[in-house]
This record gives sequence, C-alpha cells and structure tokens, in this order.
Amino acid sequence: MEEEMVVLIVGAGPAGLATAACLTQLSIPYVIVEREGCSASLWRNRAYDRLKLHLAKEFCELPHMSYPKDAPTYVPKDQFLNYLDNYIDCFNIQPRYHTAIESCTYDEGRKCWAAVARDMVTSMVVRYKAKFLVVASGENSAQNIPMIPGLGSFPGEVIHSSNYKSGATYSGKNVLVVGCGNSGMEIAYDLASHGAETSIVVRSPVHIMTKELIRMGMTLVQHLPVNVVDAFLVTTSKFVFGDLSRHGIVRPKIGPLLLKSNTGRSAVIDVGTVGLIKKGMIKVIGDISRVKGNIVEFEGRKEHAFDAIVFATGYRSTTNIWLKNGESMLNDDGLPKKRFPDHWKGANGLYCAGLAKRGLAGIAMDAKNIANDILSTID
Repeated sequence: MEEEMVVLIVGAGPAGLATAACLTQLSIPYVIVEREGCSASLWRNRAYDRLKLHLAKEFCELPHMSYPKDAPTYVPKDQFLNYLDNYIDCFNIQPRYHTAIESCTYDEGRKCWAAVARDMVTSMVVRYKAKFLVVASGENSAQNIPMIPGLGSFPGEVIHSSNYKSGATYSGKNVLVVGCGNSGMEIAYDLASHGAETSIVVRSPVHIMTKELIRMGMTLVQHLPVNVVDAFLVTTSKFVFGDLSRHGIVRPKIGPLLLKSNTGRSAVIDVGTVGLIKKGMIKVIGDISRVKGNIVEFEGRKEHAFDAIVFATGYRSTTNIWLKNGESMLNDDGLPKKRFPDHWKGANGLYCAGLAKRGLAGIAMDAKNIANDILSTID
C-alpha cells in the first residue's frame, strides 16, 4: 500500500512547521512526518533549563505569526515552545509522530519521490509517493562527540550538551566543558553558578558579544555595509569586555556578521561567563591531547583531574543516511552544497529548510521560498 501526496515534509521541528504553515497559506496539501513523539524535540527534550533564544524576538519569528505582545525580547525556552504549540494550532498542522523515514529515492520512471517509513510504535512499514520532498530534519540530528584518545577510560560522567539540564547536580565537582560556542559558554556559566569547579576548552577564535550589540548589529546591517557594522561591533565589544586574549580567548580576524555569513559560525552571546572567567571562577584551557583515567592531558602536557566532561561540540546531520538521491542539493555531510541564499533547492522537486545555519530567520526565509516555488511549479 502506497500513499500519494503532493508534498512530503520530513521533520516537525521549526523548519518543518514553518514550511507546513507556508504551504497551508497557499492551499497546497502536504504530509509532515516526525520520528520523535513530539514537535521540536530538540527544544523539548534536549535543551538545558536556562536556555533562551539568543537573538531578539523580531529575528526569531516563524512565517505568518508574531510573538504575543507581552513576550520578552529574549524568549525563554518554555515560552518559545508555547509559541510553537500555538503555531501548530493556528495552521492546523498535524504531524505524523513516531514515523521514521528509512529511505527515500527519486523514481525517474514515475517522476516522484518514493519513501519507505516505519511506524516506531507498531514497527509497520509505510510507503509514500510525493511529487515534492522537503528535508526539514535539521542540521542538529545526531550528537557530535569528537574522537579523543583514551576517552573510553574516563571513569566519570561523559555527556553531550543535549543531555545537560542544570548545574545543580554538579556542585562541588570538577567539570570540564568542551566547546566554546553559545551552549558551551552558557553551560560553563551555569555550572560555575551552581558551585562546580569549572574549566572550558577554547580551541578556536571566537567573538564575544552582548545580546544588545548583536541586536543592534542585525538592525544596522539592513541599512549599512556589513564591514562597517562589523567594525563597530568589534570596537564596541573591545570596550565592553577588554582584552580577552590574556584569558585565553582571541577574536577571529573576520568580523562577527561576515563570519556568520561565510561559515555559519555565530558570535557568543555573553550571559555572564566572561565575568566569571575574569574572576577565575571558570578556567580557560587549550585543546585536549588525551585522557588517562580521570586525568585529562591538554596542549603543552598540562594535566587536570575531572569528575565529569560535558561535550558542547554540536551536532551533525543524518539526512544522507536515508536520502538516496540528494546529491543535487546536499554534500557528504548532509548540508547544502550551495551557499545561502541559493541553498534551499535541489533537482526533481527536492528542497531543504533550516540547513543553512541561519537560525529561525533563515528557516522563515527557506519556508517561504519553498512554498512559493512549489506553487509556481504546480501552476
């Protein structure tokens, strides 16, 4: 038995929901499937308690629905989830949960995408035939933990940031955070605030900004050249934070907005971590060489003992595991071959939403582009 549809959306995170809403606005029928038992599972099940949207709410809206007027400028996790639940209700989005796509291939003969899915509850196989396929399963599908010699010998707790909830259980323990992006820096702050002896591995240059600076920069760049805005942001951040190189943090040579545009790497929004680093409550250390039991050896043969390690080292896409004819759009890492803003469309009715490392604003752009393109093709 094979079910036919116009559009198949894989993934019911913000990207899949936004695409569904845009298709609904254009009266284009679709089916949306999700392997987990809820929408936005990363936010509901794999986000730490103190998480807020790092950007101001005007840069984090999904298409066709604003946040409530009384929502704070920087929306906490629970309020963002309420927004998504209201979004689902508003556009009558009905994801088919517990449905995992096992393979999806373009059928040249029938000019359609043929998908094999499995109901995770009953284990029954379901087959879909779709004219258009939207990959919205996210760039954050699977945990990425780097290969470190001897890590298996570590006797303490080793977790990915997606399993971290609060520093309350680590009070009095020596904890190492690996990764200096927004999650790593905020988790380090949370740990230190709860009384953990906290160290953080900073391996790469990173921009540290205040949330107000980034909000101002994202507003100014709509009217001024990006290099002018970047120069302003870097100069102001130097005034705010001082010289962080003596604390082990160096700035990239490229400005924060251009770096985001070129590589997808975001500036770190400081939540108080820098202040704790300056006070010595959080230690900044170099890259890990190896692990020997509870001893971690770093660059320069420095050694420290730890009770727990938290890897805030990001995620990887798993799309290429199930998508068999995605080479027109995706590279070997399951991410777009083309640069933003031309990344969202492949061949034979294949699209991707939310894979350009542009956050919720990028998701909104992708969803609108995809829906409009499908409409033009149907017409």
